[in-house]
Amino acid sequence: MVSSSNESVGTNVAGTNVIVTRISELVTPIVGDLGLDLYDLEFVSGVVRVVVDTKPGMLGENGQPAGVDLEKIGLLTRLISKEFDHSEPVPGRYTLEVTSPGLERNLRLPRHYIREVNKLINVRLTAPLAAGGERRVQGVLVSADDREITVRNSSDVEIKISYAAIDRARTVFKFETTSKKDARHSKNSKHKFATTTEAKAS
Repeated sequence: MVSSSNESVGTNVAGTNVIVTRISELVTPIVGDLGLDLYDLEFVSGVVRVVVDTKPGMLGENGQPAGVDLEKIGLLTRLISKEFDHSEPVPGRYTLEVTSPGLERNLRLPRHYIREVNKLINVRLTAPLAAGGERRVQGVLVSADDREITVRNSSDVEIKISYAAIDRARTVFKFETTSKKDARHSKNSKHKFATTTEAKAS
């Protein structure tokens, strides 16, 4: 993760949306040129958070999903910082964070869920389920589209949940026993990388 710390200028919601749109326009081609996906993008309380990931389905040398290495995170940070210095998409001081999602990743947008189909997820609801009164659902994400997700719980029951009913959700990483050789081989791909930098619009 790359981050840059600065004080922020007060911005209303409409203004924030305009800034996020402009940042996305600048960041997306840079991320794409490095063969990565822009997983998420936020501008909250003066922090510009750029989350990048490898293309869906990409595997590393160990046969596991490939991760974004620290070298690419560092390069991406420098390229984005340079573009921001030139284009000044954020007024005043801000913090730039460039990071990878990590093993357990937050799910905010429909495309996040669609990407993680067949993964184990944990969902916190805005209100208890009609049946059972539970506010948390954990299970395998069976399907996802633009309107809702379907989760199969430990009782093999499939539960449909609309995005409006979700308070927060994230993937759940299950640690599995591996040989020492496999563990050494995948050691560097199981970390969330981050870097921080400071920036100020002139």
